Amino acid sequence: DKVLMGKERRSMLIGPEERKMIAYHESGHTIVGKFLSGLDPIHKVTIIPRGMALGLTQTLPSEDRLTLSKAKAENMIAFLMGGCIAESLILGQQTTGASNDIERATDIARKMVCEWGMSEAIGPVAVGKKEENIFLGREFHQTREFSQKTAETIDNEIRRIITENYERAKQILQNKDAILHAMAQALLEREVLNKEEIDLIAEGKPLPVFVPAPSAHVPVQTTEPDDEKQVAGLAPIKTEVA
Repeated sequence: DKVLMGKERRSMLIGPEERKMIAYHESGHTIVGKFLSGLDPIHKVTIIPRGMALGLTQTLPSEDRLTLSKAKAENMIAFLMGGCIAESLILGQQTTGASNDIERATDIARKMVCEWGMSEAIGPVAVGKKEENIFLGREFHQTREFSQKTAETIDNEIRRIITENYERAKQILQNKDAILHAMAQALLEREVLNKEEIDLIAEGKPLPVFVPAPSAHVPVQTTEPDDEKQVAGLAPIKTEVA
């Protein structure tokens, strides 16, 4: 867990309203990931800050895969949208906590259209040539070699893919409203849910009695380093939110 998600930061002080928001955000990811077929299984969800993230939903593949199908790419976009949708549905507003999710979803949609040939409007064509600039730390820059009309088509396709999968995720969360509340409440109480506990909540079954760890303590405000590696999840506003 420390390698994949970063070390725990139990000393970080989080208010009750933000804690509730984080719980619903991560529950949104978890439920969409749980009820969409073709995604990697949900392994763990936590609202304990790790690294630069305030909460995390961790998936682990059941087998090694070297390729990505169009269906799974679309499901990944829906999964990433689950957090901000849960915020909007339950809290009536969206926070900056979804910025990294939106960035990653947009990147997947752009690659589907421009690199992977997964858009019928563009077809099996690689759009935009990548050039390597050895004088800028070997960074890649994309050269535009297409018309304004093609650029508009690309923008429309990216927006269509994201919007369609946003609506898919929203429909799942609206249909699983009771499970969303139950999972968020369980996270607020336990802070961490493993795969077995997630499965029980998804099936509408009660969880085993929770016994708090004897070492539990009240978080104390401390100064944390800002140079830790950013990981997927919900992060503070002062950083690039994940």
